[in-house]
Amino acid sequence: MIRFIHAADIHLDSPLVGLARYEGAPVWMLRTATRAAFTALVDTAIAEAVDFLVISGDLYDGDWRDYNTGLFFCREMGRLDQAGIPAFLLYGNHDAKSELTKQLRLPKNVREFAHRSPGTFHLEHLGVALHGQSFRAAATFDNLAAGYPPAVRGFLNIGVLHTALEGHAAHDSYAPCAVHELVAKGYDYWALGHVHEYAVRHEAPWVVFPGNLQGRHIREPGERGAVLVTATRSGLTLERRLVDVLRWQHLRLDAGGAAGLGEVVDLASHALECLIRRHTDGRALAVRITLEGRSRAHGELFGLESQLRHEILARANAFAAEQLWIEKVCVATAPGLSADELAARSDALHDLQILLAAAHGDEPFLRMLHDELRDVVARCPGELLGRVPALEAIRAGRLDLLVEEAALNLLARLAGEP
Repeated sequence: MIRFIHAADIHLDSPLVGLARYEGAPVWMLRTATRAAFTALVDTAIAEAVDFLVISGDLYDGDWRDYNTGLFFCREMGRLDQAGIPAFLLYGNHDAKSELTKQLRLPKNVREFAHRSPGTFHLEHLGVALHGQSFRAAATFDNLAAGYPPAVRGFLNIGVLHTALEGHAAHDSYAPCAVHELVAKGYDYWALGHVHEYAVRHEAPWVVFPGNLQGRHIREPGERGAVLVTATRSGLTLERRLVDVLRWQHLRLDAGGAAGLGEVVDLASHALECLIRRHTDGRALAVRITLEGRSRAHGELFGLESQLRHEILARANAFAAEQLWIEKVCVATAPGLSADELAARSDALHDLQILLAAAHGDEPFLRMLHDELRDVVARCPGELLGRVPALEAIRAGRLDLLVEEAALNLLARLAGEP
């Protein structure tokens, strides 16, 4: 029996951008999360007494010059060495940018795949052959897998590759290749990296992305970890080993039944209590809440995301202060009254609706508004443009849609919802 752990995309000491914007953020926990997850990975490898560890790229996180990151890695590899466990390290696109990759002397149990051409490590005592090629440069668009050597007869053959693979348009298309190309090599297991989500792309042979060890932001939610592979005469079996220390979650709540801000806070508080009850493993949770649905509370919530977040956070602190952090509260509700229902009213609100309805088609007004707002947008930090749709709409000159949305929100507020 042969047992090994396959991990990838560790991104040691990856910077967590924008934490300072959020009051109460567990900054120290977030900054050290990638290290804590890696330590948990090494703990798991030692506890499981695996034969070796495979890291399929992106150990580091770009052009880091802080040798404390590398020293931490060496210390953890030293722990593996004392347990008699070798590690096989392939460098990916982020590692190719790193000064540490080029200069740091690693412990003797760490064996690095070369970048000039594919190479093979033979573990004769186990009957294992590991094939791989590291990235020479970050922007590697060649099909590296095409040059990998044939399978070694009578050995367990493992291909180690950092690749976008086909079907992952969300990731940079580094070292592109297709699943059928990997299958054709005749290997038993492909240990892939680069895609941060856990995915089994093929079985017999296995083609596997383990995902990253630790989610670093809300776009990496859910369980994170590595894969424990056991090889016997009857074949290979896979088990996930979760090592993340903080887990990101996105709660989408239907606020359709809420009549005001207080009821929305109650709704969110109940949902968070249920979430905490389901997570009994003690991991910290970083949660984004998005409120959706057609709600009578929409008018009261309009523009109050910050206040809403603070009220929900206060409730959360009462029952899970050490385990729960609210990353953001997003209001994506719609007015409880439709435009037709508002039009049925015969009061001043209806007259205002008529004026506002004309505004989003008034070209001179829209040009004047654009002139007033574009200087404001020009002074905004670049990272905000992609996160705030209204700013992007102003920059692109789509003021008609923006005015229409603002009109609906204003009418909902004035309509007395609740």
